[in-house]
Amino acid sequence: MKIPCYICGLGSYVPSHSVTNGDMEKLVQTSDEWIVSRTGIRERHFLAEGEQVSDAGAAAARAALEDARLSPDAVTHVFVATCTPEYLSPSTACVIAGKLGLPSSSGRGAAVMCLDFNAACTGFVYGLELARSVLQGSPEAVVLLIAAEALSRRMNFADRSTCVLFGDAAGAVALRSCPEGGLWEVRDVTCASDGSLCELIKIGGGTARSVAEGDVLGPDFFISMQGQAVFRHAVRSMTEESQHILERNGLGVDDVELFIPHQANLRIIQAVGERLGLEPAKVFVNLANYGNTSAATLPLAMCDARKEGVLRPGMKVLLTSFGGGMTWGSVLLT
Repeated sequence: MKIPCYICGLGSYVPSHSVTNGDMEKLVQTSDEWIVSRTGIRERHFLAEGEQVSDAGAAAARAALEDARLSPDAVTHVFVATCTPEYLSPSTACVIAGKLGLPSSSGRGAAVMCLDFNAACTGFVYGLELARSVLQGSPEAVVLLIAAEALSRRMNFADRSTCVLFGDAAGAVALRSCPEGGLWEVRDVTCASDGSLCELIKIGGGTARSVAEGDVLGPDFFISMQGQAVFRHAVRSMTEESQHILERNGLGVDDVELFIPHQANLRIIQAVGERLGLEPAKVFVNLANYGNTSAATLPLAMCDARKEGVLRPGMKVLLTSFGGGMTWGSVLLT
């Protein structure tokens, strides 16, 4: 018997430090007109000095648990989607669990499972599939899925083609198999990847290069991206994956009440919406306010859409994303 998976709580966190396009003009040779016309971004938010990605993730998690009317001691699994972890080890999930008071407040010893995973910007989609799998084997579980990114810590401010694109944020959902209190059922998830395209988007800082104390950081430490190739792949993969998930659930584009795509670039969003044949009013966009926050874009957009009243419990919602790897996928919520 297939065990259902419900989103029963939703939360987000955006750092208070706003960086406008005008601010970016002071850091790199660019302009507000250039950024807006090519990306649709007007501002982004950066973590403050001393503020960590785990702080953002913990704040989003607390908001999701409050929305779900769950106490932290109900949580059995903490999953964190991030391509900018606080450390290589320990996992950011463990750090966040500690800030939430787990497992000490749970009374279950070390029963809380904590895991980081990296599917880049597709992390939230991959995380929903992980949560569905956990609930299939452990229907009593309460999964806290957090997408948290500190991209400003890996941005090269000498590279104007990338540094204007990204921001920091976190989003979180609480997931259960019980329909009571459920906002949306995660009806289906599709995930895909193509490792032959791994050079298109990269973030350094791992073990590909040996580092000794005193070494000067090179460009390979920061985000790099082959923009035109990424654009083509993003439009194609998100369009095809969205069509695929609708078809295998016996639905058409007209059945979709709201489409929430990865918030990376307005031109990409518009191209995908047009190829799918979606009315612009059904396509939710909040990119202008945050830039690309990688794995956090989808839960952050869901929070904003809900606040604006365009996302309501029980709606048929289509989510889709793409990211480094390359990875991509779609989600159907009902």
